[in-house]
Amino acid sequence: MFVIRQVQDQDIEDLVSLWEMCNLTRPWNNPEIDAFRKLQQKDGLFLVAEKDQRLIASIMGGYDGHRGWIHYLAVHPHYQRLGVATALMQQMENRLTALGCPKVQLLVRQENLAVSQFYDQLGYKEVETVCLGKRLIQD
Repeated sequence: MFVIRQVQDQDIEDLVSLWEMCNLTRPWNNPEIDAFRKLQQKDGLFLVAEKDQRLIASIMGGYDGHRGWIHYLAVHPHYQRLGVATALMQQMENRLTALGCPKVQLLVRQENLAVSQFYDQLGYKEVETVCLGKRLIQD
């Protein structure tokens, strides 16, 4: 069995290792800075799953008053397909709902078909939009 809890400062190194192992990091994003920025928000939307005091999964959520977002859902390869990701998603959806969040979105890389199927099973559907971005702070 695993436990879901909020991320703590001492989790950052293990978090980044997990994200790298799950191929979630990109050269243009500094994962340590991403994690520390989220920790500073103290909004209860940054969670990990832990088994035997070992970090095995993570999820980062956000809510801006209009919609929620989910980022950095990662599960250690040895613990995939055991319900950990589903439990984290349910926990995040419950926390967002408690904040009054009416809808939630997430981004999936086009080449990641397996994870798209996972989200489809949870009721997520493709939204016909174009995602635009602009870097405000160079890390």
